[in-house]
Amino acid sequence: MMRSLYAGVSGLQNHQIRMDVIGNNVSNVNTTGFKRGRVNFHDMISQTMQGAARPTDEVGGVNPQQIGLGVQVASIDTIHTQGSLQTTGVKSDMAIQGNGFFVLRKGDQSLYTRAGAFGLDETGNLVNPANGMHVQGWMAQTVDGQSFINSSAAPEDLVIPIGSKDPAQATSQVFLASNLNKNTPVIPPNASAKEVQDGTWRVEYDIYDTFGNTHTLRANFTRVPGQPNQWQANVQIDPESDQPIPATVSVGGVQSQQQGQFTIEFNNDGTLQQVTNAAGGVVNEGDLGVNVTFPVPETAIPVDQATGLQGAPVTQTFSLDLGQQGSFVDSMTQYASQSSTKVFSQNGYGMGYLEDYRIDQTGTITGIFSNGTNRPLGQVALASFVNPGGLEKSGENNFVQTINSGLADVGRSGVAGKGKVIAGTLEMSNVDLAQEFTDMIVTQRGFQANSRTITTSDQMLQELLTLKR
Repeated sequence: MMRSLYAGVSGLQNHQIRMDVIGNNVSNVNTTGFKRGRVNFHDMISQTMQGAARPTDEVGGVNPQQIGLGVQVASIDTIHTQGSLQTTGVKSDMAIQGNGFFVLRKGDQSLYTRAGAFGLDETGNLVNPANGMHVQGWMAQTVDGQSFINSSAAPEDLVIPIGSKDPAQATSQVFLASNLNKNTPVIPPNASAKEVQDGTWRVEYDIYDTFGNTHTLRANFTRVPGQPNQWQANVQIDPESDQPIPATVSVGGVQSQQQGQFTIEFNNDGTLQQVTNAAGGVVNEGDLGVNVTFPVPETAIPVDQATGLQGAPVTQTFSLDLGQQGSFVDSMTQYASQSSTKVFSQNGYGMGYLEDYRIDQTGTITGIFSNGTNRPLGQVALASFVNPGGLEKSGENNFVQTINSGLADVGRSGVAGKGKVIAGTLEMSNVDLAQEFTDMIVTQRGFQANSRTITTSDQMLQELLTLKR
């Protein structure tokens, strides 16, 4: 008789635990990045009244007789299913579509979250504004003017310094990919100004010196008489200014005898063959180009303290890349088509300020500068676990690593099963109210049924006590 009482008590206690979990799920139905809980039951140990017996020649086998002693909680699972994504329009908000967690730092402790409602603090740190925890990732490094992100390094605090200066970068490479019309007339001796204009194709593009000053790079191309596939090129710096800057051209390490001049030769199929100059310089394999050197105006000329004599002026050199030998893709060509002015890129720029930023699906943060340049500032780190259900909730939408979750595998988005980052959105709670209310009804009925077990057992005890009166 007493067993049914205590079985009912265990049912009441454990259904109350299930109701607590359901209540917590419902209360967090609008919590960003919340993962709902689920309670699983299993039966408690059973009391054996009679053991099993094996069959004999006379009779068959007998099954064991056991009386269960109630129910207990088997597990309280955290369900890490994907929550729906809600667009916020806030560029610092991030959601993960797929597996993974954002990594936060609080002192020396690492925490993990799916809630990406981030923002910037006073110093530009990317943080969770609710608790100030630092978002972890990798800051971009600049080597030889090229920015790259080393995601194999240890994660660090991400900083987006809005308003910070971006120093000027001198032009070191110019990529020229114009087409020179095969039918351009050759300039005759003693040609008129119009004939010179008609027989010359001019390309102009802005380049930058070490101070960020803009200079006009001009390249004039004219047909070489008697050579149908050769063009004479003449490079000039600021030709229209009051003080044009002299440019020196080197081909294959050999300086041209005439200032700024070199010769381009094409194959019969219109592709590049080689670049030469009158001094014997030649480049005829791989990437074809020349080096252009010019003095940087208004630079201080150093004085030798021993002799008191001024040194040479400060010069700047950049490579004028014409394309690859035998190629017509992004290269100089000679076809019977209209000549084109195509300088498709140069890598210099003036000083600017960081005005804005964007975050792409790889978690890369790209800075937008007032000088027109865009370059990576850093990348958000994601963590994945062998058993995410083994993580322990620590409050504030955060999880901490446990001995059963496995070690955090921190890396880039899209690597080793990690999801992609969606900026301007937040992941909502994965609580389904229809399911929770249904579970609530089932839990309530289970609680009521167990209470009836207790009251019925009590009535039976009462009947037992009234047998003798």
